[in-house]
Amino acid sequence: MGYAGDISPKQAWELLAQEPGAVLVDVRTRAEWAFVGIPDLANLGKKTVLLSWQNYPEMAIDADFAGKLKAQVGDVSGPVLFICRSGARSRSAAIAATAAGFARCFNVSEGFEGDKDGASHRGQRGGWKFAGLPWIQD
Repeated sequence: MGYAGDISPKQAWELLAQEPGAVLVDVRTRAEWAFVGIPDLANLGKKTVLLSWQNYPEMAIDADFAGKLKAQVGDVSGPVLFICRSGARSRSAAIAATAAGFARCFNVSEGFEGDKDGASHRGQRGGWKFAGLPWIQD
């Protein structure tokens, strides 16, 4: 597997609430954060770390992702949870962070918006928003 495992959005919220050192890293793009929203951890006294795994518009993986992650998170021993739109990019980021020395990396498997429904819309089948967890939009 190469990382600590997949967890649901509700499990992610519980872990963030229970472990003071737990961090949530949103690996989507700046446009996604601005237009779709981000997880709001204010009720937990935390902020979501915004760090793109891939840079728009080329969508090339950020070669310095691990270095930037270490600079923003610091503690490599605590739980680091990764979230993206649907769980694919965040899984790759969790694997890379584990390889870079982070001990407990989790993938939020349903992502922020979940999978597409029958009409090819997101937000109706799984995901952080669908689970009713707090989020904000600029």
